[in-house]
Amino acid sequence: MKKKWVMSAFVALLVLAIAGCGSDNKAGSGSAGGKTIKFASDASYAPMEYMDTDKIKGFDIDFIKAVMEEAGIDYTVTNTGWDTMLSSVKQGTEYQAGLSSVSITDERKETYDYSIPYFESTNMIMVKEGSDIKNALDLKDKKVAVQAATTADDLMSGIMGVDNGNLKRFDSNAVALMELNSGGADAVVADIAIVNEYIKNNPNQKLTGIIDKENFGSEYYGILYPKGSEWKAKLDPAIKKIIENGKYAEIYKTWFGEEPDTQTLLNAE
Repeated sequence: MKKKWVMSAFVALLVLAIAGCGSDNKAGSGSAGGKTIKFASDASYAPMEYMDTDKIKGFDIDFIKAVMEEAGIDYTVTNTGWDTMLSSVKQGTEYQAGLSSVSITDERKETYDYSIPYFESTNMIMVKEGSDIKNALDLKDKKVAVQAATTADDLMSGIMGVDNGNLKRFDSNAVALMELNSGGADAVVADIAIVNEYIKNNPNQKLTGIIDKENFGSEYYGILYPKGSEWKAKLDPAIKKIIENGKYAEIYKTWFGEEPDTQTLLNAE
């Protein structure tokens, strides 16, 4: 990945965890009958979306800029936090969409509409070097930190039990990561991009990432909409277009240093 971070990742994550909501990224890219779509986001998912002083940056931010330019629609992105994003997008009044590495799940589909998939991911386990944890099933009797109401929470609830006191749920991944650092957890489970970014920026913490494809399968991110939203039909063609014309791959390589599997992504529609 080519993103440069000048502050230490621990301090950066602490800032992300307490960053004030309401910071906007504004862009003018055209018009859709004079309408502007307002995206809510939880900007604590570096490198997907994170606060850099008063601006939201990240892969998702560059991705949506390309989508909106292709669609010719004005938009804003505001850092609201995870829970606020989910509730406000459900209502569809103040914010018309959610952009925050939101995994597409059958349960969420009962409440929301999604765009076509735009990113393939999986959850990853992060532990300290020397840990006896080798896969997801080894976490059953350990203390595990996750962000609440995420797919990591769902996965670990299935393995450990929903009411297991050792499953520690936090408002953000930033705090979950700090729980491992402080010794309050044996492992963190979070999206692979977040775990890899944290490990890369904290070499002195002696951390290891574990991929368990057997228990943590692939999942896909989509833009989140209220049920019956008009925006899905307007933005899906633009998403597909930038994936097909190479713009998506250009953005992906900038952030992750490798080519994306765009064919798998397109087949996941």
